[in-house]
Amino acid sequence: MDLDALRHGDFSKLGEAVTDWEQMTKKLAELKKDAENNLRAKADKAKWHGVNATVSREFIAKTAAEFADAHTQAGSITKILSDTRGELIGFRSQLNDAITRAARQDLTVVDAGEGSFTVTGNTRPDWASDPSGASGATDQKAVDAFRDEIQGILTKATASDNSAAKVLRLLADQAKYGFTDAAYADRDEAAKALATAEKLAEMAKSPADMSLDDIAYFNRTMEKYNGDPLFAEQFATRLGPKATLQFWAEMTGAHAGATGSELETMKSLQKNLSTTLATASFSESEAMQDWKKDLFAERNTNFRPAGSVNPIGAMGAQVISSLMREGQYDTEFLDDYRKILFEADKVGGVTNTDTVWEKGYDGLDLVFGDTNGRDPLEGLFEGLSHDPEAALHAFDSKTDFDRLMATTAYSDRAPSLGRALEAAVTGVGLGDSMSAAPPHSPAQVEIMKNVMEAVAEPDGGAGLVERGMGESLGHMAASYMPEISRTLTGSESEAIFLSPSDTPHDLNRATVTRFLSSVAVDPSGRAGIIYGESIYTGSLLDAHLSDPSLYDGSREDVLRGISRNAGIIEGLVARGIADADIEQSVAIESAYNKSLNDQGNFFNTVLSAGIGYGTAVLTPEGPAEAVYAGAGGFVAGVAGMAVGHLLDGKQLDGALDEAVYRNGQDLSRSHDSVTQQAQWSVQEALKKHHIDLPTDGTNTLIRDSVNEGWESSEILMRESKNRPN
Repeated sequence: MDLDALRHGDFSKLGEAVTDWEQMTKKLAELKKDAENNLRAKADKAKWHGVNATVSREFIAKTAAEFADAHTQAGSITKILSDTRGELIGFRSQLNDAITRAARQDLTVVDAGEGSFTVTGNTRPDWASDPSGASGATDQKAVDAFRDEIQGILTKATASDNSAAKVLRLLADQAKYGFTDAAYADRDEAAKALATAEKLAEMAKSPADMSLDDIAYFNRTMEKYNGDPLFAEQFATRLGPKATLQFWAEMTGAHAGATGSELETMKSLQKNLSTTLATASFSESEAMQDWKKDLFAERNTNFRPAGSVNPIGAMGAQVISSLMREGQYDTEFLDDYRKILFEADKVGGVTNTDTVWEKGYDGLDLVFGDTNGRDPLEGLFEGLSHDPEAALHAFDSKTDFDRLMATTAYSDRAPSLGRALEAAVTGVGLGDSMSAAPPHSPAQVEIMKNVMEAVAEPDGGAGLVERGMGESLGHMAASYMPEISRTLTGSESEAIFLSPSDTPHDLNRATVTRFLSSVAVDPSGRAGIIYGESIYTGSLLDAHLSDPSLYDGSREDVLRGISRNAGIIEGLVARGIADADIEQSVAIESAYNKSLNDQGNFFNTVLSAGIGYGTAVLTPEGPAEAVYAGAGGFVAGVAGMAVGHLLDGKQLDGALDEAVYRNGQDLSRSHDSVTQQAQWSVQEALKKHHIDLPTDGTNTLIRDSVNEGWESSEILMRESKNRPN
């Protein structure tokens, strides 16, 4: 920065800009609040139909999010401009003070252009001070002192000005259309993030030189900044795609076989590096677009750790995918990478898909986890599990879907594939927190139909459950409980079996029957179905008993229909287990009880966030209007209490030594459990909504209805699949 530019600069324009941005931020805060409380909240609660259920609702959600990002970006710009203006005014004051003090000692400070200046003695012009070091005599010390002081002020002012300009450009480049959610308190904070990213990128260029202390520092720092958009982009682009992949290959090679604290450090490092790159993938700057293209170009490159005696290392695609298991990557980025991998995966056909990825692999443990990362589609599927939109795109093709499901018999990708499918059909990413689960779109329902048909297939469908998909399939069943219930109970049942998703579907009753009975064989799958049915039952009871106008019939008919449905679904679950001839072993009992705990914690967590597995959180908010309740309201409802009974292992009435569902897997015990759970839910709903019905008579109605549904499940099973004698 030139001396005169700082000394005589007109900062009033900058002040006006700060004021304008302050006003803009305030206006955007109001728009953000209005978008969240009116636009988005009403959209979440509305009963959407047809195209509006997907297109309009999604548009509103994205629009509301853009207002939030616009407010965040405006706030960051305001703070950076204000902070920079304050700093520059402060530096100008320091500069003027130094020049004034120099004049008192008969020294003149003159701008020499192009960032240089002179400090000259008034009585001895030959004492001029410049970088070449002209010297005087007695007063040279004073000349040098003022020169250094003024140079220091200009250096700091230049750094402030340049870093502010850099940060503002990067903020603007984050999104070609729309806004970024990058938030900074001031210029210093943003500048520090960029400087730290550059430092870590330089460290990563020489992984062999990093000590354990260096790695610990690197990991701690990346954990602090991995969600910072500017940090993430700066780190990725400074390091470059090839060096990024080489860095991770080096880390996995140097720490192969790690145990204890070293293993935990490497797992944490992988998570933080993955999350950082995921954050960077959202940037739309030219530098980041080039980074993505160059990254994909490295997919067939051989990456060898330093010092490796094996000339063949890991393929670029294997390293890329090993860094996609954590964090949510940009949808377009995932779409592009998925297309590349799907094409490559087809080379070996279905039966040889695993051997395709043996090429160029010497056994490096790229993921420090349960698998070694050899199959890059595993990492891709984990990435898709965090992005429902990208996951939906991935399985939109029935041809790709069928092939990928078939490859699970010849690879270890079934669990990760299951998680990706779960995100695709539910619209909820792994670990997501949202106010309500989105309604199911026609595309989602079609994929779910494909999933059900694949699992229900008599020739090999059950193998999908056995290979590790059970937990995800249980979650999918829970999310589609309204569609499942309507299919099993027949047409014209929509008035009782409410749903936030009124997307037409042609699910087949026999397919649904075989699907539920097959998934139930897996302990986690069975637990998912039971929780889903219990949640849905509780949600329906809450909705109907608080608003009788939802169903044009008697209250008893509603209770009878809901209870009968519970008997059908859980009857299918129990009979599926019985048909599988699972022996009553302690190990199997323990596995199922553990699944009840694990899945109970899962459903309790997601429902606390208001996510509608089961589906629901169905609560009326107006005449004949079933909508989602907000976060927190659900857990206080009947469905939340039902989850609590299952989690706590509440005991059967009259059998104090037997907890609901947990003791025994025979048909009789399962029958007693669903009857008891249904009776509890009804009684709790009646109490909550202050409805006075005779306890004994109501319990008898529920028991008889569950029995009717239970017997119907036997008929459905007999009609839908070949059963053992």
